[in-house]
Amino acid sequence: MVEAVIINGLITGGIYALLATGFSLIFGVARIINLAHTAFYMLAGYLIFTFAVTLGLNLFLSVIISTVVVTAVGVLSYRLVIARVRVHETTTLIVTIALTMIIQEALLIGFGGHFRSVPALISGYTEVVGVKVTYQQILAFGAVLLLLLGTWALLMKTKLGTAIRATAQDREVANLMGINVPTMEMAAMAIAVALAAVAGAVVTPLFVLGPHMWMHPLVMVLAVVILGGMGSIKGSLLGAFILAFAETLVVFYAPSGAYLKGAVALTIMLVVILTRPQGLFGVAFEEER
Repeated sequence: MVEAVIINGLITGGIYALLATGFSLIFGVARIINLAHTAFYMLAGYLIFTFAVTLGLNLFLSVIISTVVVTAVGVLSYRLVIARVRVHETTTLIVTIALTMIIQEALLIGFGGHFRSVPALISGYTEVVGVKVTYQQILAFGAVLLLLLGTWALLMKTKLGTAIRATAQDREVANLMGINVPTMEMAAMAIAVALAAVAGAVVTPLFVLGPHMWMHPLVMVLAVVILGGMGSIKGSLLGAFILAFAETLVVFYAPSGAYLKGAVALTIMLVVILTRPQGLFGVAFEEER
């Protein structure tokens, strides 16, 4: 039982970590709370279904095409809509939730309210410490790990990453140093949406698709970034796994109350926030700015 909790907690935590990392990145760089973030995650899943199941394309190719398309949609949404109102925080919240509703309704019109599924990229299973684990789960966790490491390397080891971090720390100084701040914000949005799209690609073969599948992940992502400290990627990673394991423990050890898993995770967040309002790494992030 313990081994199963660890394996499922790692997979769920990895998905939350991908979503929360992108969410924190766009907030840290552009100071935008993007409530449409998990809608892009949902859109990626439906596009993979369309390309792989409806059109019969190769599943790996479908994942690549879907990630590219969703990233392009996210960047266009930022450039044409969000960037125009980003100085007004309340308006930005309304606009991003409106984008979510548009995506949701478009998917409802196109696919109906029925649940959909996509076959696994790799079939079969193996046993890890006595627990049956599918190759798809292993592939999903491996992809999450590689993406998180790749994002870290991009932000810490490249000129683009240095410029993005400089913009996040102080926009005015970054601008004076010759960094194109709007371009960095656009780059942060592209990376964030790409991470959400990959999270959707990871989830699609493991779960069913539904037009409201963005809701629970959005609540959990908000809880994760608040728990970790707004804008702190390090905090988002830790918070993602804390809340994922909390959910997994509820599901495995109290299956009759599995519907309370989200409430339990949010309770943990509230307890931490009441004792440390800035989140786990909020102070460190503010000092870095």
